[in-house]
Amino acid sequence: MASVKLTKMIDMYNLKNCTPDIDISGIRIKIPDINRPALQLVGYFEHFDSDRVQVIGYVEYSYIQHMDEEEKVKAYDALMSKKFPCIIFCRDMEPDEAIIAAGNKYGVPILVTETATSAFTAELVRWLNVELAPCISIHGVLVDVFGEGVLIMGESGIGKSEAALELIKRGHRLVTDDVVEIRRVSDETLIGTAPDMTRHFIELRGIGIIDVKTLFGVESVKETQSINMVIKLEEWSRDKDYDRLGLEENYTEFLGNKVVCHAIPIRPGRNLAIIVETAAVNHRQKKMGYNAAQEFCNRVQRNLMKHDDED
Repeated sequence: MASVKLTKMIDMYNLKNCTPDIDISGIRIKIPDINRPALQLVGYFEHFDSDRVQVIGYVEYSYIQHMDEEEKVKAYDALMSKKFPCIIFCRDMEPDEAIIAAGNKYGVPILVTETATSAFTAELVRWLNVELAPCISIHGVLVDVFGEGVLIMGESGIGKSEAALELIKRGHRLVTDDVVEIRRVSDETLIGTAPDMTRHFIELRGIGIIDVKTLFGVESVKETQSINMVIKLEEWSRDKDYDRLGLEENYTEFLGNKVVCHAIPIRPGRNLAIIVETAAVNHRQKKMGYNAAQEFCNRVQRNLMKHDDED
């Protein structure tokens, strides 16, 4: 089961740790949902999910301020005994000594962020959904071309990295070369990232490893990108019938999500970068409601009808 280290979340959002004596190195978050424990503060624990991160906002904090000391100790003890990954106070609200003591007692870290509650919870859920999403690794190159995430696939040595390098020189951005980590963050969205080991690197046969970020600047790389289309490079075959019009979309599937896929035959002299750029722009145009192939067919039909009328 996928999980993310609590230490990574603390570093990501610069959270203040009010319980430094607790060893947090082994604490992991396993689900992307959060909970605001308003009902739990009054003792209702039916359907309480102890795997969720707990977030204290202004409403919960205001209620706590109206509790007497004995009520606080009882409520904190009941809450912290559930041993969830952590509890986070928003808006720089300071946790009182009683909850810190309960946190230390049960090994539940108490953290603080200066961010407003709604903004923080929305961002935290988004980030956890990405971090905990189902993930696979495939062989390919992912490039941001005019805002479209283009995954270039094909046999080893067919020219994927060279095409990506030419696209980078034309102002587009590299996400990852050779290995693409794909995460399914929703029924509609696949996100591609690079493994830490190969991030910003491209392998060019005969030259070796190059650092794209160093050679071309920070504008030439990107950390993550949604995957909007797939281009499969393959050796040109005289016997294969290739699509000449593009009326029907072909798809490939990753983690249950379908992505538009184009098979591009490779022959000497073909400029792959321009082909990829054109495919990306054409894909955007289709999403905006214009299909050039369909428009061509409509023109042909109108022309045939015109000749029929003349006859």
